[in-house]
Amino acid sequence: MPPEIALFALGSSHGFGAQLAGALGVALSPLEERDFEDGEFKLRPLAGVRGGDVYAISSLNGAAEASGADKLLRLLMFIGALKDSGAARVTAVTPYLGFSRKDRRTKPRDPISTRYIAQLFEAMRTDRVMAIDAHNIAAFENAFRCETVPLDAHALFARRLAPLVGEAPVAVVSPDLGGEKRAELFRQRMERALQRPVAKAFLDKVRSEGRVTGDIFAGDVSGRIAIILDDLVAGGGTVARAATACRAHGATAVLVAATHAVFAKGAAATLRDAAVDRIFVTDSVPLSAKDETVAALQERLTIVSVAPLFAEAIRRLHEGGSIAQLLEDGA
Repeated sequence: MPPEIALFALGSSHGFGAQLAGALGVALSPLEERDFEDGEFKLRPLAGVRGGDVYAISSLNGAAEASGADKLLRLLMFIGALKDSGAARVTAVTPYLGFSRKDRRTKPRDPISTRYIAQLFEAMRTDRVMAIDAHNIAAFENAFRCETVPLDAHALFARRLAPLVGEAPVAVVSPDLGGEKRAELFRQRMERALQRPVAKAFLDKVRSEGRVTGDIFAGDVSGRIAIILDDLVAGGGTVARAATACRAHGATAVLVAATHAVFAKGAAATLRDAAVDRIFVTDSVPLSAKDETVAALQERLTIVSVAPLFAEAIRRLHEGGSIAQLLEDGA
């Protein structure tokens, strides 16, 4: 018989955690999050976890109420408290895994942040780390010595986009070479959903010291709906640049599918003026109607929930089911 399951949601991820708990038919477990006057804090579970299969939920995006680094430290310390309290297994559920974009050295003496983050989780005796559309799945899986559970939103996006494009010709576009593999997998998913060929295209992009260069565009988008696929939207510059290139090469419409709506400062103005018809993101990062970028995009923005996917992944992990089959079928 599997150990008892317990779900804890930290900080701004409480709403997401409540959706997971509802889908699983369990209650969120209570915890104390106490802030002190000098900026330090304390987190502890308020329910017994000894011998339990425990899931600690926190999306590690930077926000007004807490930076990504602050959320990371809180999650790590909470995991330590869970292990010290006798939890048999602790899974860090990080819909957005912060600090994972720097996964290789591009300049001398560069940090490899993905590996450092992995070492921090391992130091807290984390048994598993679950994330959706990590910036580089291979780097994510290779950085950790504990078990990783990489999810993706391909099936969810395909389910929304296939009826929207209908019988129109389609191309899936990667905004840079680094995301070409991700885009190719999604292109194959769209072909299965539409039951017909889907074209592909990509842009060249070189980012160095905050500057983006590269003018190469390869592929066929002329007379087609271009679907730009990326793992995240931060400042919006990459999306805007790719959309402009697609329009210049004859795309009839431009849709964007990006899992993480990080929406950094300046994204509202950039995306408001971008040559994009609609943007699809998920709720891996907490959003509200009050967010500047959400308000700027209005009806052009669609939020696709990944909570059911995470809930089913947790159910299968707890009961010994197949994650690979889940990703093939979609939640």
